[in-house]
Amino acid sequence: MGFDYICAVKKLSFLFLFVGSLVFGQDHLSGFNMMSFTYKASPKWMAYVELQTRARRDYTVIDYYETKGGIGYNITKNNQVFVGAGRYGTYEKMKISQEEFRMWLQYTFTQRLGKLKLDHRGRAEQRYFYASQTGEHTKANRFRYRLSATLPINKDKVQEETFFVNAFEEIFLGPVDPNFKRNRTFAGFGYQFNHSLSVTSGYMFQREFALKGNDNFHFLYFALNFTIDGTDDEKDIVIPMVD
Repeated sequence: MGFDYICAVKKLSFLFLFVGSLVFGQDHLSGFNMMSFTYKASPKWMAYVELQTRARRDYTVIDYYETKGGIGYNITKNNQVFVGAGRYGTYEKMKISQEEFRMWLQYTFTQRLGKLKLDHRGRAEQRYFYASQTGEHTKANRFRYRLSATLPINKDKVQEETFFVNAFEEIFLGPVDPNFKRNRTFAGFGYQFNHSLSVTSGYMFQREFALKGNDNFHFLYFALNFTIDGTDDEKDIVIPMVD
């Protein structure tokens, strides 16, 4: 009888929830849910769409959403550029408090150390905000760097029926004080069912830096990732991470 990966993912998800409720009881648990769609038009070109909901202040109440997407181009096997745009909304007391439109340019360099895959991702963002309650319009730019790692467990690379673990560290910088805006640390696991579907779960610590004081978030993360691949590319399947 084979190993039941679906059952394992469910059990580990409940374990994250249980341990998180014990360890982070003095702060609060937050929810982070994502659904992504990747379309590979050719070995060079791809399109990507992502939907997010977050429950930042109360794990049971959604108070943030994202809808975003873009187009990527593989310059070489290990170098990709990407341009994207998205809409973001923040809620306070069940009412929209801030809306954002964001555009970004991104570059990713991939390294391999045996089975371990490392991605170095740099991103420049231009952000436009609208405060719904006051009518104020503002804008800002931000720069991000993320080092992520993906390690397949039962195969040499992420393919059908692959169990994997992943992790990353990301920093956010900006030209206005405080220049160090945010950092994220993530550790998780997942299962690639077939060429079209994978599931990922994990824990992410996020610290927001502000002049009036820092804010910590402990996110329990869950994602469904769908891929449509119309190519004969033999590269391993790319697993989208927390973004």
